[in-house]
Amino acid sequence: MAEQGDSTRTLGRIMWLLAWLLALVLMTWYFQQKLEQDRNPNRQVQLLDNATLVLEQNRQGHYLAGGAINGQAVVFLLDTGATQVAVPRALAERLGLAPGRRLALNTAAGQAEGYATRIKTLSLGPLSLYDLDAVIMPSDSTEVLLGMNALRQFELIQRGSRLTIRHLDPAP
Repeated sequence: MAEQGDSTRTLGRIMWLLAWLLALVLMTWYFQQKLEQDRNPNRQVQLLDNATLVLEQNRQGHYLAGGAINGQAVVFLLDTGATQVAVPRALAERLGLAPGRRLALNTAAGQAEGYATRIKTLSLGPLSLYDLDAVIMPSDSTEVLLGMNALRQFELIQRGSRLTIRHLDPAP
């Protein structure tokens, strides 16, 4: 009889441990989702029409948005201070972007060495650009800097913490 009580108690402890473990996993998942939403509130871009979208600033005051390069998903960081679209080296390799001629880059962090490349298709929500110059940069970032060679093709209107982006020449 005592053995049955001990095994029941052991089983009860195991069940409590599993319940706590499950609660810990669920809380971790929830907070990871919350942190990602704070980092990039534009995982689902808000569309006004087929040529206009609206982005929300993240907590750092940046505009991040999901998009695609050559059909593969990426996260863009809109950067009006960047001359060209800039793709981190590891991401460029994953995307299959071919490095071209070597370039001397002037970045916010100082001088760096990068490579010229071409992007066949760049998509930000329903907005697409074709045949863009870009640079492959030495960076550990996971975001693609969306520079002025892409952004100049859009009308950008910032009001408060929202940025409205309208394609100036929406091709069908």
